[in-house]
Amino acid sequence: MNYIIKSKRAILNLSQAELAKIIGVSRQTILLIEQEKYNPSIKLCLSICYVLNSTLDELFWKDPENER
Repeated sequence: MNYIIKSKRAILNLSQAELAKIIGVSRQTILLIEQEKYNPSIKLCLSICYVLNSTLDELFWKDPENER
């Protein structure tokens, strides 16, 4: 689960639907990204980063050492 995106949304008081509308995708897409069931394109990742005022590293970087 990508709790970082969810928590960043909460800080900005944005629902999944609101974030989706801003970046031009469906709410379901945001849900799947947060559940790590969808691998977004770099363009979509950058759009999310811009809206959430975050970097790619903050929202999407996974350390392979910690994934084991």
